[in-house]
Amino acid sequence: MGGTNLRLALADMAGGAIVAKWSSSTAGSRDANVIIDLIRSGAEELLRQADVPRSALKAVAAGAPGVTNVEAGIVVATSYLLGWRNVPLRDLLEAAFEVPAAVDNDVNLAAIGEYWAGAAKGVRDFVFLAVGTGIGAGIILDGKPFRGMDWSAGEIGYMLVPGVSDGVADTSTPGALEELIGGEGIRAEWRRRWSKGGTSLCKDLTATEIFDGAVSGDALARSILEQSARLLAYAIYNISLVLNCSLFLLGGGVGMHRALGDATRQELEKWRRHGNMQLIHSGLGVDAQLIGAVRLALDTANDRGGIAETAASKVERTFNATRRK
Repeated sequence: MGGTNLRLALADMAGGAIVAKWSSSTAGSRDANVIIDLIRSGAEELLRQADVPRSALKAVAAGAPGVTNVEAGIVVATSYLLGWRNVPLRDLLEAAFEVPAAVDNDVNLAAIGEYWAGAAKGVRDFVFLAVGTGIGAGIILDGKPFRGMDWSAGEIGYMLVPGVSDGVADTSTPGALEELIGGEGIRAEWRRRWSKGGTSLCKDLTATEIFDGAVSGDALARSILEQSARLLAYAIYNISLVLNCSLFLLGGGVGMHRALGDATRQELEKWRRHGNMQLIHSGLGVDAQLIGAVRLALDTANDRGGIAETAASKVERTFNATRRK
């Protein structure tokens, strides 16, 4: 579940292969029950597409864009676009589908997906950076997701770096960093700086369209790309100093744009003497969250206790067993 979109996947139990996908907009839908109804409708469509009976459904896993208590199955707070507070998402899903369910932060799921089947296979310490509507981080340390004592580790949209507002923000508003380099923030910055004489591009562009314009040589678009890359590089550099991990994966609908990755790597070169920071794009692309959710659902279907154990340790055990083979 994102701030503006909902994506579902149906996977088999043999190896987590995705057999069908479905998506829908969530723009303007903040009621949790409305989202659950949408998920139920999407799941029924997936089962029809795959010609699979409802009775074959074994488990459901979901990722929410915000602070999520994995053990209790509660979404404590989501992004300002969804606006949830203390939503018992796991209970709602189990009531809707009558199968075991599990929940996590969506970017944590992306990191789990990359660790299981993506660009971070075999890497025990890395950070997944998701730049989409907003921005967040999924942190893997010693082969396990690090969520923090109150489940809010990785909420880097609220990070303060040079060039951002230092005003106090809460979860009902975009964070200082997110306000400038999340997808919505980039669009807003473009509209603020747009003028007929300053660019030949139209005023209403998405972040990726702005980056396309930068690649094509538009000066204003290039300026915004460079600002986004510089601020993202600040965040990566600071995280690397604190966590002492060198691998960063860049994902999300905006983060997967090649121009943002290239420009950010150029910025990071300035500080390479302080550490070996490797920035590469997600190996799973925009499906990273879905693949992580599949991994969590597989664990949940195979062992209901996997939720208490957390997906992290089960993913680690699965990975280590595969490596030994």
